[in-house]
Amino acid sequence: MAPSEKYQYSINPATEETLASFEIHTMEQTRRALEKADRAFKTWRREPFSRRAGFVKQAAGYLRRNKDRFARVMTAEMGKPIAESEAEVEKCAWNLDYYAENAESHLSTETRASNATESYVQYTPLGVVLAIMPWNYPLWQVFRFAAPALMAGNTAVLKHASNVPQCALGIEEVFRESGLPEGCFQSLLVPGSEVGEIIENPVVAAVTITGSEAAGSIVASHAGRVLKKTVMELGGSDPFIVLADADLDLALQAGVPARYQNTGQSCIAAKRFIVAEPVFERFRDRFVEAVEALETGDPMDRRTRVGPLARPEFVSDLERQVRESVAQGAKIATGGQRIAGRGYFFQPTVLTDVQPEMPAGCEEVFGSVAAMIRAENTEDAIKIANRTPYGLGSSLWTADTGSAKEMARDIEAGQVFINGIVASDPRLPFGGVKRSGYGRELSEFGIREFVNIQTVWVGPKKP
Repeated sequence: MAPSEKYQYSINPATEETLASFEIHTMEQTRRALEKADRAFKTWRREPFSRRAGFVKQAAGYLRRNKDRFARVMTAEMGKPIAESEAEVEKCAWNLDYYAENAESHLSTETRASNATESYVQYTPLGVVLAIMPWNYPLWQVFRFAAPALMAGNTAVLKHASNVPQCALGIEEVFRESGLPEGCFQSLLVPGSEVGEIIENPVVAAVTITGSEAAGSIVASHAGRVLKKTVMELGGSDPFIVLADADLDLALQAGVPARYQNTGQSCIAAKRFIVAEPVFERFRDRFVEAVEALETGDPMDRRTRVGPLARPEFVSDLERQVRESVAQGAKIATGGQRIAGRGYFFQPTVLTDVQPEMPAGCEEVFGSVAAMIRAENTEDAIKIANRTPYGLGSSLWTADTGSAKEMARDIEAGQVFINGIVASDPRLPFGGVKRSGYGRELSEFGIREFVNIQTVWVGPKKP
């Protein structure tokens, strides 16, 4: 059953079964929700950090107590393998704890020298923050924004992806059951066509989006017209660079999950494997062997490593990218086709002889397809890595970490992981450059995105 203008549907991508339907909020209901968030902000902004932290800590505890239930909802609604769903719930709780414990220090007032008797910088909340979030990490992406936004004294309104309404309502439940004051966090079940009107509502102070480059451009244009702050975490075509001196065992052990975790549906998944000529064939052959051993199927089965794609059109997208890349000279080392039967499954696939201008080499491939690109040497590998409109994450594999730290300066990406898989961590800033967006989430950088960095000058200075 396809979504209508009146309902959002929760559809199991492994079985194509409709699990539930939810009536879409009217624009009047949306306006009332925004007004409620604005009223709540007037009180919430004045709560001390200790009180805000108490509610956020309660939310972390509620998530942990209900981990199994929330994990199963995620897996049923968007197809994530169950063990990964459980890990996502735990990570959300960690993020809540992190900001409950660190927000006050991240936003502490800073004294500055000037010609005043006293001058300092303080951080004050902006107001209602609208979050437009994706389906691929349906809990993590939301808690990643919500924890710092709430701890900074803002209130939050979520417009989640239309295919994960149960997750959207479940997150609202977490905060409600934690005792968070009414109106501080609300989920809106609204179509994407109404996002522009919501952004332009005077109550909304700022907008954060995680999504595609196309969606980010639309959101930025609406926000720009009304001069509202935005943070954009958009697409990626992350390079996984293997140099000639790399520990191949370590790189291979990391490379397969780096690509196929969450069935490859991750902005920071390794998508382009750029491998130096001397080790290319050994890496390719062992990588293909490991991919062929991946268990594909029911995401509720703990043996499954690759589940379904979240929606049927994503299968068609992968088919096109593989077909066009092969037509331009790429070779299919394994996989390459959708899996017949019910569910939105695509074979774990490896393409070799990929060139940077092919779809597999320059587009964001959002699914279970890895592109192998041969590099002549280290300089060529870095050049290929940067030959993309995206710049979100990257990983670099080499025995020479000293040189790798210097190379990191030449890699056009928001994150460079040396001998490790790119991952988000509450303690580290997260975000991209180029068409991967702007602004940062997580750490002290993330919580300072949605505050007024206010200078206070007290004078005149006495002689």
